[in-house]
Amino acid sequence: MDRLATWISRLFGAALLFLSGFVALETVLRKAFNTSLQGADELGGYILAFGATAAFTVALVDRAHVRIDVLHRRFPLALQAWIDFASVLSLGLLGLFFLHVGWGVISDTIAYKSTAATPWRTPLIWPQAAWYGALALFAAASLWLAFRAAALVARGRIREVAAEFNPKSAEEELSEELDQLRAR
Repeated sequence: MDRLATWISRLFGAALLFLSGFVALETVLRKAFNTSLQGADELGGYILAFGATAAFTVALVDRAHVRIDVLHRRFPLALQAWIDFASVLSLGLLGLFFLHVGWGVISDTIAYKSTAATPWRTPLIWPQAAWYGALALFAAASLWLAFRAAALVARGRIREVAAEFNPKSAEEELSEELDQLRAR
């Protein structure tokens, strides 16, 4: 799962670098030559839609989703495990909900053969397919983790649930940052 998160992060980073170059080129062409490639805003919207949706999976794998954990660490370990299981299960259900709603968008796009109302007239199924793929990836990852957490809880492997699904402590986050700093 860590490799998946790294791959997604690098793909989105590369897309943002490409978009930055495209916008810079667009700006130079407009100022210096009074011409435009047109579509920088359209391309930016597509990249943002895919990247933001793919970031759901990265946040899931990195245990970075916002949780109110003021009391979490004060509960007994078994209760923490059940809370963590409920948390990851709710993310799995959210992923399924996203797929359901997203499919409505996709099916309408297919039915109406929708295109962007821009000079590019992009068939919207292309960017929406990437967006829906990112939603499907999030749903699959969150459901897989929910099943993993359920299996660990059912076997009574509470410490493993805590290690894999508890919110990161400040010490864990600091340790990760220092490890990344040393790796640079």
